[in-house]
Amino acid sequence: MTIQINSNYLEKYASEYASIVCERFFSNKKYITGQDIIKLTSSTQVNFFVIKRLFELWQEELAKLKSNPYFDYRDIAVHDALTQFMNVLSRRIKVEKDDLKPLVEAAVSQAVFLATDPVGYYQSEVSKAPDSKINDYLKENKKYYKWHDRAVSFLIDKAGFGHDKGEYLRAISANYQVVKDSLESENLLLATLGDVKAFNLDAYLEKENEPTFSAPETKPVQETSSSFFDQMEEEKPVERKVEEPKVEEPVYKEPVYAEPVSKPSNGADLNPSTLKSRFASQSYKGMKGVIGELSESLAINQRFMFTKELFDGNSDLLTHALKSIDDCRTFNEAIQLVNQRYVHELNWETDTEPVQEFLLLIYRKFDEV
Repeated sequence: MTIQINSNYLEKYASEYASIVCERFFSNKKYITGQDIIKLTSSTQVNFFVIKRLFELWQEELAKLKSNPYFDYRDIAVHDALTQFMNVLSRRIKVEKDDLKPLVEAAVSQAVFLATDPVGYYQSEVSKAPDSKINDYLKENKKYYKWHDRAVSFLIDKAGFGHDKGEYLRAISANYQVVKDSLESENLLLATLGDVKAFNLDAYLEKENEPTFSAPETKPVQETSSSFFDQMEEEKPVERKVEEPKVEEPVYKEPVYAEPVSKPSNGADLNPSTLKSRFASQSYKGMKGVIGELSESLAINQRFMFTKELFDGNSDLLTHALKSIDDCRTFNEAIQLVNQRYVHELNWETDTEPVQEFLLLIYRKFDEV
């Protein structure tokens, strides 16, 4: 028995999602640049999968040039000139609406695949890598992996892993079983797509059985000598920074993987009445008055703290949470949403300072006593 994936739903959803995104962006612009793509949607993973595809097309173009039999591409002068040309080309990304839409569609499908089946996705990535360059492929592409990256990042530069794809595939599956409880839930990841169009997970996964998935079908920059794609590490927003698992040197008969990261939880729901009474009775110097939209009111240090301490380092989840709270009508409704989506899903220790500061901001937004 396997989970029945509704590929028709995913195809229709990805097409509608891409249409909405393109209509929004190109309402007053003729083309999109690489820098624009990085922040195209509130889902960082979708954005970076678009960039990943452009990187692949960039490499294909380079391979075509080098396949010409009439020129010596091994010559150092030719190599340096070609590298400089390709790097300049990468910093001149200009994509028009009709060409962007299929890129976004494919990126959405890949993001859903990764969120719902990280083992299947990363095994498909290993399968695409050249036999002799699996580590190089993962190392080159790790900058584009924003969700569930701990399922594969521990393999990069790991001594002892050679060219055997089977070893990589087995290691990914085994490591996932160890770290899966510390990864974000698929519901939270897919919720970041909701700012464009809500994703119905129940419509996509038609039966609840053992999961076995198949991969879906698939501003000017200052001149430097590097490519646009090399700069992705610097340009990316704040992401989840979890210490990578400490892996012993592989022993292939009995491999040893990382211990899971456990997160404390007091398991208690927040009580809106208790919170209102507490905040109303206390004086917060310098914090009086009503604030506007939470999604636009956080200070940089608050955004960093909440991302790191409350949302597993995932800025997409924080952004989506703030916008969802902004859509609430009352403090009680907002706290109910926080209980349902975040306290238990992310195992918040509700008495800690970051949680209390987050709740205080919600209280101040609704100005209730």
